[in-house]
Amino acid sequence: MATMNATDFKAKCLAVLDRVQETGERVIILKRGRPVAELSPATNLDGRYPQDSLKRTVIIKGDIVSSAVSETDWEVLKQ
Repeated sequence: MATMNATDFKAKCLAVLDRVQETGERVIILKRGRPVAELSPATNLDGRYPQDSLKRTVIIKGDIVSSAVSETDWEVLKQ
């Protein structure tokens, strides 16, 4: 994993982004010698959303719109 000062990153930002995309190597950005950010390659390059993997995995049983508790059981309505 490479490290780079923030000033160098600012000057070479586009080249660093290209290198990370091509090699997959992560880069730690330092400010005054301390790590402040980590640049890593994007993991979702196919344009899909992560939750798309959950499609067709949920089974709906019963009514999903009405209340799960009947109104007669509500304490606030008993007064």
